[in-house]
Amino acid sequence: MASLLAASKCSFFNPKKEFDIGSSFSPSISAHRCRRRAMRKVLAVMAPPAPSPRSPATTGSVKHSMTMTEKILARASERSQLEPGENVWVNVDVLMTHDVCGPGTIGIFKREFGQNAKVWDREKIVIIPDHYIFTSDERANRNVDILRDFCSEQNIKYFYDIKDLSNFKVNPDYKGVCHVALAQEGHCRPGEVLLGTDSHTCNAGAFGQFATGIGNTDAGFVMGTGKVLLKVPPTMKFILDGEMPDYLLAKDLILQIIGEITVAGATYKSMEFVGSTVESLTMEERMTLCNMVVEAGGKNGVVPADETTFKYLEDKTSVKYETVYSDDNARFISDYKFDVSKLEPLVAKPHSPDNRALARECKDVKIDRVYIGSCTGGKTEDFLAAARVFLASGKKVKVPTFLVPATQKVWMDIYSLPVPGSGGKTCSQIFEEVGCDVPASPSCGACLGGPRDTYARMNEPQVCVSTTNRNFPGRMGHKEGQIYLASPYTAAASALTGFVTDPREFLM
Repeated sequence: MASLLAASKCSFFNPKKEFDIGSSFSPSISAHRCRRRAMRKVLAVMAPPAPSPRSPATTGSVKHSMTMTEKILARASERSQLEPGENVWVNVDVLMTHDVCGPGTIGIFKREFGQNAKVWDREKIVIIPDHYIFTSDERANRNVDILRDFCSEQNIKYFYDIKDLSNFKVNPDYKGVCHVALAQEGHCRPGEVLLGTDSHTCNAGAFGQFATGIGNTDAGFVMGTGKVLLKVPPTMKFILDGEMPDYLLAKDLILQIIGEITVAGATYKSMEFVGSTVESLTMEERMTLCNMVVEAGGKNGVVPADETTFKYLEDKTSVKYETVYSDDNARFISDYKFDVSKLEPLVAKPHSPDNRALARECKDVKIDRVYIGSCTGGKTEDFLAAARVFLASGKKVKVPTFLVPATQKVWMDIYSLPVPGSGGKTCSQIFEEVGCDVPASPSCGACLGGPRDTYARMNEPQVCVSTTNRNFPGRMGHKEGQIYLASPYTAAASALTGFVTDPREFLM
């Protein structure tokens, strides 16, 4: 038997593979040596070393714990598990672009895939003109024309067009600010991957999905393939507990966090928000929280989906979605805990979102104007909050106060929803009584500066309290302008005094 085994083994013997001695090996090696080596190998297979004892827990199927972000990206990359730092090809559920980055994205798509190429899925691309709309600037207007031509050529299903700039209300398809419109139109769904050519695309993380901004090159590739290469970010956990004081808003919470970790504190990391305070927030307030994670360098922000999320989505989407949640023993690189009940109204002083200060500490800062608007601070609840302060004060504003609704729906809410405790008055009525400017056409407005004729743009070196998201030099226009980021409560209170003002002066 031994000789048969040896002969069989020798007949398949590959000297280069077994010995790695190259072409110098001589085929005249003795049959005896061959038989001896072959027998030794067979015996080794027949009599393996006795295994060391193992407990059942380590020999069965081992579950790999993951965070929400890791789970979403694992599913999107068709992987069972992922580790932070891995690079994976991700299947994209929604790609959004707008009038600023859309033309560049389209140009890259056509250059790389061909002038006659078709997008990967015409129903998964959302194109929203919103940034530089109500302007006479020819180049800005041309950008929207490019979007229109492309959407017609590609038969894009979700193109929220505007043709008549003189009256936005006669444009039924026009929405306004992309991040708020994405939510209102049902494009934000738990468990999905949403990418956009805008840094504040992270806004959609409020819905329990992975949402982040990408550049035109990546977006052009996604247009053609529906995929993108992403590095899996590690996750930071932010636990916000305690009853929310009635003089605080989500803007105060995110300013507190950014001030705590700095504008580089979450660089290429996921920021997950949990805790009883977060659970009590409305969807619009959760959007404010996630919107500004990029100001801390975050790759994405995310809030676990719950009944508040599901109720918001009931009448907005019929697309099936699947929620995911972080495992109990998921690996977070850091935990930050806040007792929200002890926080005070905040501002971010010029010229950085992490230049945090208490609003009451800035009471001697004289201001020239107030701006309430943007994807961060131009939602329906933001205007209701401002109206509440105005109503409680019984005073008129002392500085020009500009109101820019994020979307057409928000504009309609301002003119139709009664403000609680007002006896049926709408926001628009209260704004008129206190002397605010008439609510403008919905758009990004002056948040990003824009052409010189953009409504409420800072064309002079003024001081502004704003509900927007960035206060870098030149952000809202003039490079010497000074911007104090604040909640709608603080912005409204400041409008009433002409100084940076703690809203508790009027709300308590």
